[in-house]
Amino acid sequence: MKIKIGLPKGSLQDATFELFRKAGYNFSISERSYFPSVDDPEIEAMLIRAQEMARYVQDGVFDAGLTGKDWIIENGAEVIEVADLVYAKKSMRPVRWVLAVPENSPVKSVKDLQGAKIATEVVNIARKYLEANGVAAEVEFSWGATEAKVPELADAIIEVTETGSSLRANNLRIVETVLESTTKLIANKKSWTDPAKREKIENIALMLKGAIAAEGKVGIKLNVPRSKLETLMSILPAMKNPTISSLNDPEWVAVETILDENTVRKIIPELKKRGGQDIIEYPLNKVIP
Repeated sequence: MKIKIGLPKGSLQDATFELFRKAGYNFSISERSYFPSVDDPEIEAMLIRAQEMARYVQDGVFDAGLTGKDWIIENGAEVIEVADLVYAKKSMRPVRWVLAVPENSPVKSVKDLQGAKIATEVVNIARKYLEANGVAAEVEFSWGATEAKVPELADAIIEVTETGSSLRANNLRIVETVLESTTKLIANKKSWTDPAKREKIENIALMLKGAIAAEGKVGIKLNVPRSKLETLMSILPAMKNPTISSLNDPEWVAVETILDENTVRKIIPELKKRGGQDIIEYPLNKVIP
């Protein structure tokens, strides 16, 4: 049994390969190829634009694929949303489609765009947004470089942003958020009814979610005298309760826990002050609840 999986080509490609690597799946691809190889004989992969992914998964070209919630909505695709994978090109957070105008524009809300022209790649999402707000405006499909369309070619744009830096660099001001989107692992409805394929897709989802859960976290191990355990534990955050194990010396115990990486530089010195010894920090690839 093999499953065909579509992986997003373009801005999400490198982040997707890195996420799969942490999840235990190692993809490799030559510079001009669209068919990555992977060290799992049950997976066959192809790179394709995220904008088209949902339609191809719906039509059964792929058993599963990764694409944004935005493109599922834009294409009106009927697929199974298996897992929400909160990662993007630059960060582990959702992206936003925003309504933006030039800095000096008088527009304060979407209501100010009656009769205006709006350029965007997500035409269907834009039209539904305008309709929901009772605004009659022209929506024009943009093939790219959308930020450059205003003010000469359009009055406003609806564009995706992760940090807002590109919009600011082009002297654009965000008026409203139209849609927040995360990456989704989706499945074809027929493939989802196949027990073997469904199990494989669910296993991939489990490992991908585990890799995301481990992002920004590290493991900590240390030894501490029993007499100082209570004071040490009072400063030790954990996802749940830390693991405490007895050592050969009954006066000592071992403590192990998972911490946010950005807290470690403050906590390790405090652990040392409270009697912690042999402190080890180690990276995590996956955290499975």
